[in-house]
Amino acid sequence: MIHEINVYGLFVTPILLWTIIALAITAILRHLIAWSGLYRFVWHRALFDLALLVTVLGGVAAVAMRGAIP
Repeated sequence: MIHEINVYGLFVTPILLWTIIALAITAILRHLIAWSGLYRFVWHRALFDLALLVTVLGGVAAVAMRGAIP
């Protein structure tokens, strides 16, 4: 079972922290994709960025949950 995380007396759900981590990773990936010029192969940049965020969030959650399940 997933429990809340205590952040200086404020209990937050783990998905909030995972989303913040995923946003940071996605920002770095977006910068690298823009720098390399790969966005020219993308049809709809906003949808691609959303899909990238969801994919990274799924990866972060999978890595975080690996140690939580006995």
